[in-house]
Amino acid sequence: MVLKIINATEARVGTNIIVDGEPCIIKKMDVSKTGKHGHSKVRIEAVNLISGQKKVFVVPGHDKLEIPLINKRKGQVLSIGDKVSIMDLENFETIEVACSNELKQELEENSNVEYWDVEGQKIIKRKL
Repeated sequence: MVLKIINATEARVGTNIIVDGEPCIIKKMDVSKTGKHGHSKVRIEAVNLISGQKKVFVVPGHDKLEIPLINKRKGQVLSIGDKVSIMDLENFETIEVACSNELKQELEENSNVEYWDVEGQKIIKRKL
């Protein structure tokens, strides 16, 4: 579900957008001036929120960008395996969530974490 739609020139560094169906965060952007007969162009460098892949693309300034709905929630770690099993602290449901190896080393059972639900994909962002 898309939260809202903005023009490419309205985006700022740190804005979350959807690129090719994947949620990304803008790390760098450059806006060129309009020409005599042209439109302004926006060059955007974005990093995927889930996989960390970098994407660079150029769009006209009047193109629309979608902003994803991100739910930031808290959970308690139940077990650590290939995926981390956590219990949501608000509704007490148990879910399996992917986690990076660096963050997995910091986690321990019964510790609290912040996880994001981004367009139906869940990922652990940090230990609390």
